[in-house]
This record gives sequence, structure tokens and C-alpha cells, in this order.
Amino acid sequence: MHPDELNKPLGLDVGPQAPRREIPWKGLAFAGLGLLGVSVFAFTRLTNPVQPDSFANVAANAPAKPSSLPMQGAGVSLDDETASIASKPRSSGSEVEQSSGVRVVRQGGGGVPGALIITVPQTNIGLTPAPDRRLVEEGRSGQLPKIAADGSKPMNVYARPIVESPKLPPGAPRVAIVIGGMGLNAQATDSAIASLPPAITLAFAPYGRNLAELVAKAREKGHETIVQAPMEGFGGVPEEPGPHVLRTGAGAGETLKRLHWHMSRFPGYVGVAGYLGARFTADGDAFGVVLRDISKRGLFYFDDGSSPRSLSATLAAASGAPLVRADVTIDANPAAIDAALAQLEKIARERGFAVGFGAGLPLVIDKAGRFARRLETRGVMLTPVSAMARTPDQASARSDR
Repeated sequence: MHPDELNKPLGLDVGPQAPRREIPWKGLAFAGLGLLGVSVFAFTRLTNPVQPDSFANVAANAPAKPSSLPMQGAGVSLDDETASIASKPRSSGSEVEQSSGVRVVRQGGGGVPGALIITVPQTNIGLTPAPDRRLVEEGRSGQLPKIAADGSKPMNVYARPIVESPKLPPGAPRVAIVIGGMGLNAQATDSAIASLPPAITLAFAPYGRNLAELVAKAREKGHETIVQAPMEGFGGVPEEPGPHVLRTGAGAGETLKRLHWHMSRFPGYVGVAGYLGARFTADGDAFGVVLRDISKRGLFYFDDGSSPRSLSATLAAASGAPLVRADVTIDANPAAIDAALAQLEKIARERGFAVGFGAGLPLVIDKAGRFARRLETRGVMLTPVSAMARTPDQASARSDR
């Protein structure tokens, strides 16, 4: 047989033949090794799944991307998703370690720790929604606060609860701060609401715009509120900030009419404060009408301490009206602010409590906020001003201790 006949298919002559190609044995060997490696890797992953910690490490280093949530109308709700996840069987820590094939050695011995409960402290305390229908009566100028039929008082219902810090010992000195003039400047008001610690009380002037909305926003952030009632000062008419100022010679009926106009500007406050008012608060007859009405409505009066001639303590004792009087007035001068805040803390340490009042100016808001946030680290508790409200007999008993 001719040698070429071995290369002719079925004896057919197909012409000149192409040279024979050599089989790439080396390439096939490398491909086989690669396929074997992939198989071993897959088998390892199936028999030893990646543990949750590995996913956590990857996720921690991966760029964040939006989460996928079921769209409304898709037939799946977040509650359904939550129920589905909760219904899946959970593996214990021991089972996870056993299935991983990794031996864990703990310092001091011991097994896998059980479930841990982590308590996150609540920094924002929800206040009672306002208005509470039990505490409302209709007046000529709008809704007015009143004591409910069951005896509940606005000064208690709308107050911010006192939150005891576990970092402070029992009987730690307490400081309350009131920032006034809120509502007059929108930027300053927003800054105070957002930046000040919630335990700081905000006092709103009655002449601001959208007062009800601003007060609601402040209370949502945890700030209890006070309404400021402008009163006659010794400067006369040029000193008056707006209409319905309480005057010494107006008579009881007119005084209450003007007071109720201020009190109807917004709901949810715990007390009434004077604004200016050096002449008015020094007049026993005119000022007594205001304190008696405030007490009858379940509120306290806040004296900002600006006038040494104020008869608030004497008249409150006579009428039984709850009273809070500021010990320190915080000035707008930078050096005076620091000195006033230091004095406030000093009084609190000596007497057990102290109350400060400051105008709602940007510098005051900033410095008072910084001071208040550091109080706990110095062993002093920040409380809402309503916690300082005392009737005359309570104040007397407290001072005797």
C-alpha cells in the first residue's frame, strides 16, 4: 500500500494535504489544572459556607448604595418582609462555629456568648400633643388654657418630663435655662430649636409669624414652651414692642382682655413670662390680676429676673400662684455670657438648683448650648424650667431643707 493512501479518506484523492498539527499537550495540562482548582474551590464553599462576619467585613468596605424596598402596589409590604425574615430559623452561635470548621479559643475559656441586648438611650422625649381638649376653653381672642375637670393642669401636662441620668448621683445640682424672644427672628428660632439641648425651655413672643407651627416644631424636638406677655416698662410708649401691652392703669377687665390675647397665640405652653414690664411688675394691683388668672388656669409665672423691683415673689405668696424666678440673666456681651453661665453653675452647686434666662440672640444660643451640653460631665443635671415651678408653700419648704 502506498504510504499516501493512509491519508486519503475512503481512498478518495483530495489533493495535497496540509501538514499535520501537533497537539498542544502543555496548554491542555494547564487548562486541566485550572478546572481542577475551580472545582475544589466550589466544593469548599459548598461544604464550608462563608460566615456572616466575612460579609460584614466586605459590606463595611464596600461603597454604600440605595437599598431596594418594595414599591407601593407591588403586593409586598414592609410588614410582610419583616414577618418573612422573622419566621426564618436562626442558627445559634455554637451551630455557626461548628459548621464553619474554625476552632475559636477565648481568653479565660468559656463558650459562645448568648444573645446581647443593647440599650440605646433616648435623647428625645415626646411631649403631650397640644392642644389637649381637656385643657382648652374658648375665649374672645381664641383658645385659652384651663384646668381640666379631673384637675389636670397645663403646667404639668405640657411639661417636659425630668430624665434622670445614670451618670449622675442622686441629689446632683440642677440647672434650668430659658431662652426668650423666640418667634421674632426665624433664623434664630430655627437655630435654637435645632441646636439647643431639648431640656432647655423656649419662651415665644406673641408677635411672631406662624407661631403655632414654630411652637409645634419646638415641642416635637422636646422643648417645653412659655408665652411671653409684653408689659409696661419705665421707658413709656417708645419701649413698647407691639399692641396689647399690659398697662398699670388699664383696669382689671382691660388687663385680662390683653393678657388673654397673648395667651391665645398658640397652645401647649407651661407658663407665662413677662417681657420688659419693670413698671407693671412693680404695681401690686395690676400685676396681682395677672398672677391670679395665671394660677387659676393651671400655669406658673416665670420672672426673668430683669427687674429688681418686681413683686412676683410677694404677690405669688399672696395668691398661691406657682412661680419660677431666674437667678442669672445671660447677657449678649461675650465676656458677660461666660461669667453669667459660670455664676449659674456656682449657684446650683451651692443651693442645689439655679435658673438662667437669656435672650434669643445667636451668640447667647451658641454659648448657652455649649454650656448646657457639658453640664453632665461636670456633675450637674440640666432640667426643664417647669421642674423648678413651686407654689409659695412648696418653695418655703424647699428653702427650709
